[in-house]
Parts: sequence; C-alpha cells; structure tokens
Amino acid sequence: MRVELNPLEETLVLPLWHRAQISKAYPSLLNDPKAVELVDYLQYDFSTFEQRFTVWNSLWFAARARQFDDKLRTYIGTHPRASVVNLGAGLDTAFYRVDNGLIHWYDLDLPNVIALREQLLTETRRIRYIAKSLFDMSWRADIGHTDNGLFILASGVLVWFEEAQVRHFLSSLADVLPGAELVFDANSKVGASAINRSLKDVDITDVEVTWELEDALIITRWDGRLNLIEQIPLFAIPLNPAWGEQALKIMDSCDQINAYTIVHLKV
Repeated sequence: MRVELNPLEETLVLPLWHRAQISKAYPSLLNDPKAVELVDYLQYDFSTFEQRFTVWNSLWFAARARQFDDKLRTYIGTHPRASVVNLGAGLDTAFYRVDNGLIHWYDLDLPNVIALREQLLTETRRIRYIAKSLFDMSWRADIGHTDNGLFILASGVLVWFEEAQVRHFLSSLADVLPGAELVFDANSKVGASAINRSLKDVDITDVEVTWELEDALIITRWDGRLNLIEQIPLFAIPLNPAWGEQALKIMDSCDQINAYTIVHLKV
C-alpha cells in the first residue's frame, strides 16, 4: 500500500518503524514480525527516518515495548483469559507479540487514528477497536470479559498531557475499573527535556512532553485507590554488547538518574 503520510500519521508510523528496525537487527530484544510486515507493506519512503534517527533511537523505542510486553506476559501468565486495553494504540503491534490464543484485546485511539489502523490491521473476534479519547470514560462500556482480569497499557501516551489531566484520568479509572492493572511510561524532568530537545532536532515542534514524574509514589497520594506495584528504569532489560559501548553507557546513565521509567499501578 503506497501512502503519503501527514504529520500526525508520520508520528504514528515512527514507533512502528523503530520496532521493525530492532526486530530485524536485534530480535532477542524485540521480535516484532508484524511491524516488519507493515513497514514493508506501506511502501513509504523511510529514508528520511534513516537520516534523522540512529540505532540508539530505535533501541529506546524497542526497550519500552519490551518492558510493556514483559509486564503483560507476566499478567497473562496468571490471567490467561484476561482483557487488555491498549490506550493510544496508534499502530502498535503488541497483540501479535504476546497473544496466547485466549486474551481479548481492545485498541483505543481517536477516530482518525483508528480509521488509519483499520486500513492496515483488521479487527477479529478477539481484537476490537474503540474510536474514542481515553478521557471519555464511556469506553468502559465497550470492554467485555473483565471477570478474568483486566490489564491496561498506556505506552507513550500520558506524558503528553498536563499533570491535572493525568490525575483526573487515573481517578476516573479507579471509579470505573477497580482492580485493573495499568502500566505506563514516565519521564523525569531531565528525561522530558532530552525528549523535547530531540523532537526539535528532527523538526517536530507541535508536540512536547508536558508531564514529568520523578517518584511514582506521589501518585498514591493523589488518590488512595491508586496502588504502586513498581517503578523501574526503562533499560532494566537484558543488555547486548552488540548494541555498542556508547549506547550501553547512555542507557546506564539514564537508568542511574531514572530519566525514563516504567510505572505499574493497580487501581
């Protein structure tokens, strides 16, 4: 499928492209054949991505996806028939990496994003799309099978909103889905500044990270129903010397100061 992408669609394809790059180069970190398949299918000129981004950028995206996959696989191990809600799904392909043949999956995003997704990945009996804002909690009514467990993913989503919006969303989640578990990524002030600089370096100026989180324990003080399971550094994953000494040093430095973290809550 030959496509010309507008700026919004390009930001959706970018993580997909990074995952495909790592899947081809370092599948032991992230094996994502569906991402590779979609990148080939799109017939888009990705040479601009190749010029603007390094292997380090791809490793960052892949590490985040690996962390989410690992958390989800652990949950599915004890809740094999769980429902999974993927907030701000974009063109994420996590379902195809973790599916155990039993889970029910819901990809939620804004209507124009879901429309693009539908062109590339069709719904099935166990994959459903929800064309709504994550702040429109009416999506709760679109979720079935919650008796067997509910796991919520928010990868690369909450960081773009103000803290007040995040606080309201998490409390609303506790209102409508008590007992669910949620995993999301967060950035410290240093991490957020680094991301915003990198966005400007590649001429992406219409978005920036606005919510910063140093210590996830503060979330438990926002609402007593929010329970912190853990907060771990982004690169707390099996490392590979083949990634290069410089990349490994950057990862270690980022983890030492908790620049980028993964947060796991139960509501």
